[in-house]
Order: sequence, then structure tokens, then C-alpha cells
Amino acid sequence: MNSSDRLVELLTEAFWETLHIVSVAGLWTLVGGLLLGTVLYITSKTGPKPIAVVNAPLGLIVNIGRSAPFVLLMVAVVPLTRLITGTSIGTEAAIVPLTVASIPFFARLVEGALLEVQPGLIEAARSMGASTPGLVWRVVLPEATPGLIRGFTVTLVAVVSYSAMAGIVGGGGLGDLAYRYGYQRFETEYMIWPLVILVVLVQLFQILGDRCARTLDRR
Repeated sequence: MNSSDRLVELLTEAFWETLHIVSVAGLWTLVGGLLLGTVLYITSKTGPKPIAVVNAPLGLIVNIGRSAPFVLLMVAVVPLTRLITGTSIGTEAAIVPLTVASIPFFARLVEGALLEVQPGLIEAARSMGASTPGLVWRVVLPEATPGLIRGFTVTLVAVVSYSAMAGIVGGGGLGDLAYRYGYQRFETEYMIWPLVILVVLVQLFQILGDRCARTLDRR
């Protein structure tokens, strides 16, 4: 096998590893961040049902999660990673810290998107006797969908970036390929092509997210 064939083979394998990591972590982030962000919105001071004793500790946890550098967070959650996956290295192990880091990030974006829903719509729903779950499910979430999509797009781009950093410490994917072959072995093409693929992947996510948000924006 010549060097070009080997490069293509390794890039293909690393690309699918990265796509797997980003897809699984992104799915868990979508579910977890949407739930956490909705709870933060509901219990906030201007939310449908303010509950300070719930909102304050949740907000503190989210802020800590958002402020922790990802590399340090990866090390901090190694016990949790081993508990869930049985190992602390590899593509499956990388999903755990990626999810832990991304959920608080997305949760704040969800909260912000929900808070931007026009108060008049909320008051109209309340005047018709809508309960808090009905208000959130039938009015707030549908109205905030374009903002939620934009927020998730931003989060997904961050997950791609995190996945490259995870590769440096044995997480697999394009970051791992660039580090092991491009940096440690001084093979420039192994540094450049993973970077190009990551940039293209980010651009595709951003274009798709923007297009979906514009399509669903009823304003």
C-alpha cells in the first residue's frame, strides 16, 4: 500500500470515528440540554413558574460546566467515563466528556431562546387556561424552534471542536490522527487534511442549521 492509499484509508476511518462521536454526543446533548434548559426557563424569575430553590442550584451547575476547560473536564470525569464505558480512551470513552461539556452549554442557549418568546403569546395562552406544561409544549417551544435550531447548530460546532481535542488524549477521530501522525511523526499531510475535513464538516453543519432555522422562522 502506497502512502496516498494509506492516507485515504486512515482519513476515512478517522472521519467515521469523528462522525460517530459527534452524532452520539450531539444526540445526548440535544436531549439533555433541551430538558435542562427548559427547566431553567420555567423556574427562572421571568418564567411561567419561578422556583428559586430549583433554578439557583441548576444555574450554578450549568455555569460551572460551561466555565470548565474541556481538557480539564475530560480528566475530571474519567471515573464516570470508566463507569459508563469501561475504559477512559477510545471513541466511546470520548463521548462521555463531550456530552458532559456540551449539555450545560446548550442548556443556556435553550433558556435564552425560550426567554425570547413574545410575552404577549404567553399571556394569551394563559388567559385561555393553559397549564404550565401545555404552555411550554404548545406555545413556547414551537415559537422558539428557530432559535433552538441556531443554538444547537452552535453547540454542534463546539462538539466538533471538542472532539478534535479529545483525539489528542486518545479519543480517536481526526484529532487523534492529526496528533499521532501529523504532529508526532512530522507528516504534514496528516495535519492538513484532518483540519480541512473538520472545517468542511463545521461549514456543512452551519449551513444546514441556518437553512432549517430560516425555513421554520415564521416571523
